[in-house]
Amino acid sequence: MANDNHLFSVTCYNVTMQKQDYYNEFFELGQQKINFSFFELSLPDDDPVYTLKKVMEELDFSGLLANCSDKGRIGYNPIMMYAVVTYANMRGVRAVDRIVELCERDLAFIWLTKGQKPKRDAFYEFKNKKLTADVLDERNYQFLRRLQKEGFITLKSLFIDGTKIEANANRYTFVWRGTLNYHLAGLLDAVDSVYQKYNTLIDENEYGIKYDIPHAHMFVIEGMEKVRDVIEKNRTRKLTKHKKLSNNTIIEIDNCSPLEILKLQKNLIQIAEQEHITFVYGKGKRKSEIQQLYEELESCGERLMGYKECFEIMGKDRNSYSKTDLEATFMRMKEDHMKNGQLKAAYNVQIAVENYFIVQAYVSNDRTDYNTLIPVLEKHKNAFGEILGEVTADSGYCSEKNLLYLKKHKISSYIKLQDHEKRKTRAYTEEIGKYYNMKTQIFEDELYYICHDGRELHHIRTEKKEQAGYTQTFEVYGCSDCSGCRHKEKCLYKYDAEKDAEKNKVMKINERWEELKEETNENIQSEEGILKRQTRSIQTEGHFGDIKENENFRRFHYRSKEKVYKEFMLYAIGRNIMKYHRFLHHEIEKYEGKRSRKQFRQRSASQNPNKGVLRPKTDSYKRRRQSVENQCLEKV
Repeated sequence: MANDNHLFSVTCYNVTMQKQDYYNEFFELGQQKINFSFFELSLPDDDPVYTLKKVMEELDFSGLLANCSDKGRIGYNPIMMYAVVTYANMRGVRAVDRIVELCERDLAFIWLTKGQKPKRDAFYEFKNKKLTADVLDERNYQFLRRLQKEGFITLKSLFIDGTKIEANANRYTFVWRGTLNYHLAGLLDAVDSVYQKYNTLIDENEYGIKYDIPHAHMFVIEGMEKVRDVIEKNRTRKLTKHKKLSNNTIIEIDNCSPLEILKLQKNLIQIAEQEHITFVYGKGKRKSEIQQLYEELESCGERLMGYKECFEIMGKDRNSYSKTDLEATFMRMKEDHMKNGQLKAAYNVQIAVENYFIVQAYVSNDRTDYNTLIPVLEKHKNAFGEILGEVTADSGYCSEKNLLYLKKHKISSYIKLQDHEKRKTRAYTEEIGKYYNMKTQIFEDELYYICHDGRELHHIRTEKKEQAGYTQTFEVYGCSDCSGCRHKEKCLYKYDAEKDAEKNKVMKINERWEELKEETNENIQSEEGILKRQTRSIQTEGHFGDIKENENFRRFHYRSKEKVYKEFMLYAIGRNIMKYHRFLHHEIEKYEGKRSRKQFRQRSASQNPNKGVLRPKTDSYKRRRQSVENQCLEKV
């Protein structure tokens, strides 16, 4: 192909240049020292590299060039390196060694580099130091604004979904919160025992009076009592061969300071110096009681510091982490039907899609999806302003916090409810113990419920519950007397006739949460909501299908949350440009949802106007028809 201009005009020699010369070196139409026209002639007209050239000519690389140093010898041009890495991701290549090989053998890569051969160290340095997450986001946003101008996307409607991709971590080097809680409980028992020995030593030898040394007081840790209760229950369940209870209670370990143990050690050293007691080490030497107590305290302090560090790494939002990648969390990976419950260190990758283009990407180490919706929407708001109007997602994002955020920012919610399928069943309407199947009455501005037996349930109190920084408000309603009710078995939860004979009906209702659910349910039941849910499954699940099955992107190459995000964002940018290329060449079209038979016939008729229309009979047809009739007459 004889191309009129080239994306890059680069000398074959790695010479020192200024930042302002990067654009001239790569975008000017000057004479080249080596003729590469035969490469252009060999590339087909529809090669995606020309689409990449078209996109990059309108991008602003000032953010990327700002990360380049003016000192020393300038390496490979960062614009060229970005083009090579992006084109590699367009073709589904993420490994650096594979990119280096393609720069030496593939015509398109040689065309991009103009014969230069960057090595793996150059790519690693470029990705780690020059290519930051902000730079990648800005490149993607610039490209999305171009798509908006060309009419491919509107940035007003997002389809959000997530998947779990395995981290580059050893699956056998893990730390669990439940295990830490169990061992911490044993450590605190040991610390308590050492404290008692310490106080006994001071009292028996009157060291407290001699040297003004106070008693040791055991520190109180919030949440340990609950942990100890679970440990005792698990010991009982082990005898009966039952499944162990989870022990993921969040412990406020800030009160458990190793400095308190260090103070006791200093007191023991002071006593030893005053009493002329020397610490001995080595085989066959007898240690004093003070030295033995000192070493026990030192061992407890080191263990306590280790547990404290583990809890700080884990935080309050996670229950596990990997020792080889501290930011990776163990999650259930759906690899196949036989390994559905397998736990692996992974990241939760979220994407927001419109018309097959990845608008936003977010990498989280949270196992659930409902904590990731607001960060994605905040990223979109910071990038494009208050432009978003609709959000479509599955039931994993349905929570009071998320729906309230959407309502506050006037964003239409098409999020599937967690009990969406249950609402369609007959059992849902026949649950007489639920508030939505009870009648309501208002008397003197007071709302109360009437049960299936005709008894009144009045408001008792208001309760509040805080979870993950969000406070939920519950209104408690109860019946004053349920004695003699014949519907107790169906109305009360886990009713036992012997134990719960005097039990009355009590129910908690989160009125704000129920109101938000009803509004969302109306949206998803509408014609627009049905079309949105159909489109969501095509848009988001299609991406994940290609990522995991077709391109085998099942495991990250890098470690840490930041590097993982950059790896996925590079892949998303390459994927977006490839989608743009396919749109330009009419390989794909915008999905408009399933059509009815009438709409399908109308579209077919518009595309094939002659279909179904009777055509006039030709002369040859008439002659054949006459010959057949004549043969029939002769036989007669």
